[in-house]
Amino acid sequence: MTGPTLTPEQLATRLDRAAVQVGPAIHRAVKHTGELGRARIRGNASGRPGPNVIRPDGANYRSSWEVAHRRLPYGAQCTIGTNAPQGRRLEFGFYDMTDSLGRHYFQPPFPHVGPAIDYIGAKLRTEMRHAVAEVLS
Repeated sequence: MTGPTLTPEQLATRLDRAAVQVGPAIHRAVKHTGELGRARIRGNASGRPGPNVIRPDGANYRSSWEVAHRRLPYGAQCTIGTNAPQGRRLEFGFYDMTDSLGRHYFQPPFPHVGPAIDYIGAKLRTEMRHAVAEVLS
């Protein structure tokens, strides 16, 4: 089923309006997706196959995940990350290594970020579709 036929002037007006609205709509979508992604990573970091939280600092690790987003011309950027020193070790493991204090470790990986990537990508695609539909409606 097709919608009503637009005159060239109506189409131009609609596209002008969309050009102004697309940046904010994409920023909202990216910001929302970042929050969903952080929640998924935190959830994955709350037990197997991710790391088990067996020490009090485990809760601190989960809460260390942050979302930083910024506007770009006609878009947005989002970064999800942690500054916690154990982040890389928990995600990728620490195989038969000695740390800077001379302690010997063997820790298998407990992926919690990697498994969230597909979810975040799918959510971002959905959010972008909604943002474009909102702007063009």
